Amino acid sequence: MSTAPTPTPPPTAAPAPAPIAAPAGSAKPEIAFDEFAKVDLRVARVIQAENHPSADRLLKLQLDDGSGTPRQICAGIKGHYTPEQLVGKLIIIVANLAPRKIRGEESRGMLLAASDMPKDAAQPDVERKVIVLRPDADIAPGSIVS
Repeated sequence: MSTAPTPTPPPTAAPAPAPIAAPAGSAKPEIAFDEFAKVDLRVARVIQAENHPSADRLLKLQLDDGSGTPRQICAGIKGHYTPEQLVGKLIIIVANLAPRKIRGEESRGMLLAASDMPKDAAQPDVERKVIVLRPDADIAPGSIVS
């Protein structure tokens, strides 16, 4: 009686890494595509950045948005970025947001950033992570984001 060789089991694949959990929080209401299409997202280059003179959490940014006229925005990212980390970087902005005064400084737009928890859910013992959204390759200021 001959014995057949015992087949070797196939190698087991390494388990897939666990997905990163989305931040908890309530979802915003659904909007129609036509409403979203009104948002003008553009690439801008940070020309100058400084601490906001009247706010602990804000940076005041001077941007080249490709229009030929400098644009100033105020962004609540001071605890996550220093002015020096932003100068020369490309960022994504909402270009058609109505201007408003923020602690005495005009802000003409908003930069886009991702966070792992909503501002209002921040906990004292957990550091909130904030990442400025940027193009992954060089592209001209004023380029349309779609």
